[in-house]
Amino acid sequence: MRLLHTMLRVGDLQRSIDFYTRVLGMTLLRQTDRPDQKYSLAFVGYESNPAQAEIELTYNYGVAQYEIGTAYGHIALQVEDAVASCEKIRAAGGTITREAGPVKGGTTVIAFVQDPDGYKIELIQR
Repeated sequence: MRLLHTMLRVGDLQRSIDFYTRVLGMTLLRQTDRPDQKYSLAFVGYESNPAQAEIELTYNYGVAQYEIGTAYGHIALQVEDAVASCEKIRAAGGTITREAGPVKGGTTVIAFVQDPDGYKIELIQR
């Protein structure tokens, strides 16, 4: 077995595609519109399967906002330099919710950003 993708429900598909591609530097890998079923999908990532897992952005017609809930945590991305990544994301209009610095009780440098729907994304410096 291997991880294929993570699905996130989004309130505005184009806004989310813009964030993941323009702000986080992913590529729009493929997009599907299913008007009869009233939903649209967009898959984004740094590479397509099988090289890397993808993020599936799902827009259900007529739903502009979701409750994220208390069970969802975050998606993690490896970055070379967390401080520089935060600066680049901020300059592109992204929201930093935790500045780069060591994880509590450790030395690994992390930061957190938030996508337009409120999903958290952890940047882990490696």
